[in-house]
This record gives sequence, C-alpha cells and structure tokens, in this order.
Amino acid sequence: MTLSLPSELRGEILAHAREGAPEEVVGVLAGDHGTDTSTVQRCYRADNAAPTPRTRYEIAPTQELDLLERIDAAGLDVVGFYHSHPRGPAEPSDTDARLAAWPDRSYVIVSLSGDAELGSWRWRGERFEREEIRAP
Repeated sequence: MTLSLPSELRGEILAHAREGAPEEVVGVLAGDHGTDTSTVQRCYRADNAAPTPRTRYEIAPTQELDLLERIDAAGLDVVGFYHSHPRGPAEPSDTDARLAAWPDRSYVIVSLSGDAELGSWRWRGERFEREEIRAP
C-alpha cells in the first residue's frame, strides 16, 4: 500500500503541526482513493475540537460535514486524515485505533519529537497497517 503525497502538501502538514504545537492538529486528505495506492491532491485543515487537544484530536461534526461537502464538490474522494503527535511517535496510539472510523483510509501521523517525521497507516476496520509514503 502506498500513499502518494506531494512534497508541498507534506510541507503544509508539517507546518500545520508545528503551528499547533503543543496541541494535536487535524486535517482531511482529499484526492484519488485507491485500494493499493491513494493520491493526495489537497489537504484541508480542521480545528481540533477535542476536550483534551494536547492528547486527542477530533473534528467537530458540523466542520467535518462542511469539509466532506467541499471535497465532494471539488470532485475528489476522502483519502484519509492527518493529525499530529507533538510528543509521541509517528504511529497510531491505542486511542487512535479505538476512534478510527474510516475503513481503508489513510491516517497520516506527524511526530514532532526529535526530527519531525510522518508515518502513514491504513485502517483495516480492526487494525492499522503501515503504508509507504511516496512523493509523486
């Protein structure tokens, strides 16, 4: 499995994570969703509406609906989501797995501890599977 993520969008995600620290940030990835390879064409920032934004992320239902409508109107698919772990690794936490709700979508996680890095994981309904991030 591969997530095709252009360098400029990768830079936007990293910038969002740095701007939002020490709280987690969140956004939606839009483009062409595929079973083996998904291609990100746009990133949509969202506000973190979680009651504890330093350790969780959540998109408010009204904002999520608005973003999904914007993605649909642009003729794109929801490829997945991104969020940051300001103090943790670029891999899903137990909380991330409990709250994942979009099967076969990518969950990009930005770690800001040490050198900033991105990891991507596909939610398979019961578990995450790591996927490669590749610049087109």
